[in-house]
Amino acid sequence: MSSDADGIGGASGMRPMTRVRYGVIFFAMTLAVITYIDRVCMSQAAPAIQQEFGLTDFQKGLLFSAFALAYGIFEIPTGWMGDRFGVRKILMRIVLWWSAFTMLTGCVRGYISMLLTRFMFGAGEAGAFPNMTKMFAVWLPQSERTMAQGWIWLAARWGGAFTPLLVIWFLKYYSWRSAFIVFGMLGVVWAAAFWLWYRDDPAEKSKISKSELAILPKPEENVARIPVPWKRILERKDVWLLWIQFFCLNYGACFYITWLPTYLLEHRGATLEKGAFLAGFPLFFGGIGSLVCGYVLAYLVRRMSAAGRARRWMAAAGFTGASAFLAMSAFIGSPTLAMVAMGCSSFCNDLVMPPSWTACSDMGGVFCGTLSGSMNMAGQLANVVMPALTGAMLGTMGCSWPMIICVSAGIYFLGAVCWMFIESDRKIEGSVTA
Repeated sequence: MSSDADGIGGASGMRPMTRVRYGVIFFAMTLAVITYIDRVCMSQAAPAIQQEFGLTDFQKGLLFSAFALAYGIFEIPTGWMGDRFGVRKILMRIVLWWSAFTMLTGCVRGYISMLLTRFMFGAGEAGAFPNMTKMFAVWLPQSERTMAQGWIWLAARWGGAFTPLLVIWFLKYYSWRSAFIVFGMLGVVWAAAFWLWYRDDPAEKSKISKSELAILPKPEENVARIPVPWKRILERKDVWLLWIQFFCLNYGACFYITWLPTYLLEHRGATLEKGAFLAGFPLFFGGIGSLVCGYVLAYLVRRMSAAGRARRWMAAAGFTGASAFLAMSAFIGSPTLAMVAMGCSSFCNDLVMPPSWTACSDMGGVFCGTLSGSMNMAGQLANVVMPALTGAMLGTMGCSWPMIICVSAGIYFLGAVCWMFIESDRKIEGSVTA
């Protein structure tokens, strides 16, 4: 598509095809890194926080759940705001809010204030990924959005993968409080750069050529000027299945950014340093899965000439692999080999990420921010349930770690079943996308 546009540009005397649009991928990737740095920082610091405040396992689980609860509640409103008012203002508000409460996390002096701060942090970060999906819908042609989602989740996962090592360094030389304050400042720097560069209408960028604008969606195609058609959304069975599968996906993945450091210390007998190294395996492998999916899925869409069918088989295969490898990890004796198996599970987990988010883009149309917000809200419900339930299973229920992991594996398999009935190439308005 780009080469054709280049030829047209040359014939009509326009400037050669520019690549200004790829700036949105850069900003999305760097923001994804920061989001996961701030989230994973909490899981690595949790043992130190638990010791300082004298918390039970259940109370520690509630700290993780407080973030996810607020994040889920505010997903739909913030996704809708991006549809209605544009990404630039809304994403700025999101990043500055969550950065402020990330820094405040390093200043709290008690459990209740920590719980409230984590809740407000979640409320601030809500809508980040739906608004990035909206940004792709505005700035990228449809054929490039799957690839972009692959890159954004690679960045998110790898940001989370290397964060444990950074946090351990802070814990060794400074404190967990310093880590939150420094990481919160990263968001402020990002917000300033984004505000200066980004425009809600690509045509407002002086460096973009007419030939590049010609391949981008028209501005009127991405602005929601009518109320959200909730009746149509709620009547679609495959929308409900989209929500359920994202719950299943997040339930399994939530373990890696909440309880995994504790699991490695208590069940696998890892030292703090080795645990931080091993904890990076799942997110590192997951990032590779996101990137591989971005390119393989784009190829399958071209080969099958049916985006919905390609997404269905990619996502179902990802869920099935994630389930099998995660269950396997529970019964491997070697901590290192067990984490390699978890890494393979996470690789398969992230084969589902680009299909899920591009499904929202195609199904939602002008309401892609709202629909992706609703899907992510369902995912955050899993992030509320899983940490608290795991704490209860370890404490009051007396469950073993292998049992907890096998429950997650079973929930993964349910996600594969959901995808067999999702028609992700049919818009909410009723038309079919290519």
